[in-house]
Amino acid sequence: MIRGLHLTRRFACLSLTAAVLMPSKTWATWPLITVHKDPTCGCCGGWIAHLELNGFQTKTVETSAINRVRARLGVPFELAACHTAQAGGYLIEGHVPAKAIQRLLTERPKAQGLAVPGMPSGSPGMTGEYEEYDVILFGPTERRVYARFKGETQI
Repeated sequence: MIRGLHLTRRFACLSLTAAVLMPSKTWATWPLITVHKDPTCGCCGGWIAHLELNGFQTKTVETSAINRVRARLGVPFELAACHTAQAGGYLIEGHVPAKAIQRLLTERPKAQGLAVPGMPSGSPGMTGEYEEYDVILFGPTERRVYARFKGETQI
């Protein structure tokens, strides 16, 4: 009986060590996300931290001309939010949850990208009570709700 317990502990310790030391498939799978943001924005840093906690590597480009960046990249004015990012050939506008970005990069739909217009309370990077909000898939000829979230949880 004690011997069985010893083997179970050893197995658990080895499994945990392997999980920690083994390179994560996520890091190898997801492309770098380049985030364009205003240097004075605090919630952008919270969103970037959310992405990194969910397996993305990020690169930050600070600019005081974020509206020019959006125009150059083709983000529709009515979908504008706080920051603009690029990942795997797609645009990511605003506080889009990592789960929605992972889905986008897995499914690879014909679109320009995803957007969460405005700055919904409780969305990744935003403080406050969680409110429900839509993640919009947009392209040159289509806009539709891609997912609905409350905070970081898809509903």
